[in-house]
Amino acid sequence: MSPAQVFIAFVTAKQSEFNLVLYEPVIPQNTGAIARLCACTGAALHLIHPLGFQVDEASVRRAGLDYWTHVKVVNHQNWEAFLESESPQEMFFFSKWGKKSFWGQAFPRPVYLVFGSETSGLPELLWNRYPESFLKIPMRTEIVRSLNLAQSAAVVLYEALRQNQFSAGIECGSETFPQ
Repeated sequence: MSPAQVFIAFVTAKQSEFNLVLYEPVIPQNTGAIARLCACTGAALHLIHPLGFQVDEASVRRAGLDYWTHVKVVNHQNWEAFLESESPQEMFFFSKWGKKSFWGQAFPRPVYLVFGSETSGLPELLWNRYPESFLKIPMRTEIVRSLNLAQSAAVVLYEALRQNQFSAGIECGSETFPQ
């Protein structure tokens, strides 16, 4: 399969191969940046409500998010509704409090990459239910609090895409995808 065919398969699959899940995000600019990331990569964006902002058509148009129509956005009333709707098998949760680095983690498809609220992170319920699935992005938190949510989502998503030889249809030699 050519890189272009692989890209088209990623983008058009009934169940998205790569899924970014935002748990109760509150900063619209972060969600907008992550939506742009999804438009660029073909990943689906799952929004777990309640949100700290509106995502109705008028709000999206007013914010100038001209790429929003190119993103598979799935709204979920709450975490349980998300689980019922998606039935995810491979889920990973990201927090600066995670004990394991994401660098050593394989991300098989379809994968759900879950990020918490910018102000409160992921709830204790998820920590208790999925303790072995929490990962962290290595960073010098003694100097800065953490990466921005959109930056974190981009770092992790592109690692998952790299592992699965995503190329957005651009011809790449096998040396581009070290294992």
